[in-house]
Amino acid sequence: MIDADKSAERGVASATPERRALKKTALLSVSDKTGLLEFAQGLNALGVRILSTGGTLKFLKDKGIPAVAISEHTGSPEILDGRVKTLHPRIHGGLLGVRDSAEHQQQMRENGIEAIDIVAVNLYPFRETVAKPDVKLEDAIENIDIGGPAMLRSSAKNYRFVTVACDPVDYPQVLAELQREGDTSPATRQALALKVFRHTADYDSAIDEFLSGALAKSPSLRLSFVEGKTLRYGENDHQKAMFFLEKDARTGKEPNIGSAKQLHGKELSFNNLVDADAALESARELQGDPAVSIIKHMNPCGYATGATLAEAFEAAWEGDPVSAFGSVIAVTRQVDLATAEKLKGRFVELLIAPGFAPDALEYLQKKSKDIRLLDIGRLEPASDRKVYKHILGGMLVQDRDVELNRKWESPTVAKLPESLKALAQFTWKACKHVKSNAIVIGHEYAPGRFTLIGMGPGQPNRIDSNLKLCQPRARENLKREAERKGAAADAYVQQALSKCVMASDAFFPFDDNVVAAHDGGIKYILQPGGSLRDVDVVATADKLGVAMVFTGTRHFRH
Repeated sequence: MIDADKSAERGVASATPERRALKKTALLSVSDKTGLLEFAQGLNALGVRILSTGGTLKFLKDKGIPAVAISEHTGSPEILDGRVKTLHPRIHGGLLGVRDSAEHQQQMRENGIEAIDIVAVNLYPFRETVAKPDVKLEDAIENIDIGGPAMLRSSAKNYRFVTVACDPVDYPQVLAELQREGDTSPATRQALALKVFRHTADYDSAIDEFLSGALAKSPSLRLSFVEGKTLRYGENDHQKAMFFLEKDARTGKEPNIGSAKQLHGKELSFNNLVDADAALESARELQGDPAVSIIKHMNPCGYATGATLAEAFEAAWEGDPVSAFGSVIAVTRQVDLATAEKLKGRFVELLIAPGFAPDALEYLQKKSKDIRLLDIGRLEPASDRKVYKHILGGMLVQDRDVELNRKWESPTVAKLPESLKALAQFTWKACKHVKSNAIVIGHEYAPGRFTLIGMGPGQPNRIDSNLKLCQPRARENLKREAERKGAAADAYVQQALSKCVMASDAFFPFDDNVVAAHDGGIKYILQPGGSLRDVDVVATADKLGVAMVFTGTRHFRH
């Protein structure tokens, strides 16, 4: 690991006026020409001598920028179809020579080696090549860069004296410092060197992953995470923990917890981050509506849509006000003042939103110093990608669960009315995000507005999820709704349940859940189907007059 304090101390000498007065040499050899013209023009204007190769050399000369061919500099021709051109002592000696070592300087003079001060190199597009459908092995092999990584590593190793840029985004900073100070700062060279080592590590990892499959038929997996941050503690206070960002977390198309901007509150804890991810994932399902997902221990204890975000918030909170205490919440709209005021007197750990209105932000910041506020900027649909789960001894990799339902078929005599389809789809989305074995009940509390009123998560058997958790909670919620409306509780509950929809995240291996639903007043059920006993389950539903829809997609969540 680079010692920042010592390297900065050693690098002071490299930024002296004497060094700034020296005529510098730059080596430019890039596959990606982004920003190259402006960078090379700037270097040339500063009197920097430019060395270059192949396509980069032609590009520079076509633009009228003076450049010396590597073969002219080394006195050796490019050979083997360009495979060997920069692997030469006059190149790597110029990169690796320690400027404040008398011995190195003597050897460089004896061997006619000139120092190279600035390097801009990026690598053959290996990842892009192997990402193409039906890529040929020989094409992949030809896109394995050899000289590029060697030059980058040599330059980065000697970062006290050499400025190396492997990413065009860094050209403007390098040029600006050269123009302003005559050299780059020790801190800049150090940061650029670290970026190089990460870049070459990722490049080699991509080669390993591809060739392990293509040649050895034994796939390998190498993951890269950066900016590690120590958390106060882990899942429990006796566990130490850290949070690392995916390297493209902030630059990817899909907003995520890693890219979110914290506007207020204490630092996020391990459990906050886990629940925040679950909240954001479940909120994505409802992004077409003003909607709220309230998460407690990775389960949506409140989940609702509304005509306004404030209405959705109230409906979601009423789904389980006890569990909502100390929850993590994600919403699908910018938080306005009316929604912010719904938090008065309610303890919430974290609120995630695609923005906060200024008055709402001010209100929430004054409400509590503890509530954490995360702005994710925008909400996008879930994208196809791989997800990972670590177990002792290995890593599990699978596709992200982005599918909602593969089909929507009713095998029963009784059918789901078209008027309840929107409620059914909402209920299926809720079920997808509840821990298995999951049973949930969705309710249309107002025309076109839906809420989760019953949720049975994480039980070893599905009948317990149904009878011991989901249905009792649904009845409690409907009783409270009856009280608010001044209606007779028992009659209201039974009539409301008859228009609710129940969903199961996996198929019914037996008909017990159908019987339990019917006995509880439920007439409409969603489940994936696919059991060997589907015929028996459907027969029981027909006997009881229950309508059932097969979605064709299971949503286990462990």
